[in-house]
Amino acid sequence: MTSRVFVALRVPADPARTFEAFTREIASWWQPDRLFQITPDGDGELAFEPGPGGRLVTRLANGETFEIGRIFVWEPGKRLVFGWRQASFSPEQSTEVEVLFEAVGGETRVSIEHRGWDTIPQRHAARHGFPEHVTLQRVADWWRASLGSLRRLV
Repeated sequence: MTSRVFVALRVPADPARTFEAFTREIASWWQPDRLFQITPDGDGELAFEPGPGGRLVTRLANGETFEIGRIFVWEPGKRLVFGWRQASFSPEQSTEVEVLFEAVGGETRVSIEHRGWDTIPQRHAARHGFPEHVTLQRVADWWRASLGSLRRLV
């Protein structure tokens, strides 16, 4: 996986609190983006099932649950790695998100690398026909907005 987005933002809390807010309170800070909807019915309410092998899921208004991805690494206050797929992805299509939580003075730098966009063809609905660099810029904007919301929550 070589096609990736990297964004980082400082949050006014320690890494343990920031990790907790990122994982346990994702439904409070997540910013849906109509361009990158998780399902055709929208993003629903996201939730992590903690620990390696857990899942990131969304619960939709109609009661259905969609698995966005499995958790590969769960290191509270340090690192989180999970799979990411939209409902329109085929079974072999998936991207991966790695989140680092690093203390910087009294704050935490949250760094997100969302990789694997080269596995999603340009003609795929999730890419909207955009060339790769435009897709990556839009994904970066989406993560920046969500991290800004996380910062306001904490």
